[in-house]
Amino acid sequence: MKKILIVNANYYRDISLNLVRGAKKILNGFKVSLINVPGVFEIPISIKKNIKEYDGFVALGCVIKGKTPHFDLLCQTSFDAIMKISINSNKPVGNGIITALNKSQAITRSSLKKGSLKTNKGSEAAKAVVSVLENDPKKI
Repeated sequence: MKKILIVNANYYRDISLNLVRGAKKILNGFKVSLINVPGVFEIPISIKKNIKEYDGFVALGCVIKGKTPHFDLLCQTSFDAIMKISINSNKPVGNGIITALNKSQAITRSSLKKGSLKTNKGSEAAKAVVSVLENDPKKI
């Protein structure tokens, strides 16, 4: 059975909890573990520390834009590090980190209302990981 690690930045607990729930709904049939970290900046190192123990990873969290450049710097460096880890390890990392202009946008993108798994970024990130893990080359 394939092992998936969800690394959840729980700075915005209500939002990240919905992201985790959305991801777990998609990951039935996989052995799933969860690590909570304080913010998205800690996600890449948590993945890297566990890279040998898991087949895939789901990065979850939320960054809401404020009035300083911190948002742009934090998002760019975190996203770049996550992509680099995925490419260098040859393992899928689904990026379910919400980048929002306000809390209302983040709540919408983490919603678990009926039919909302189409827009829940946690479920989208989990679907991406599952797709890569199950997508073996086929002869045509």
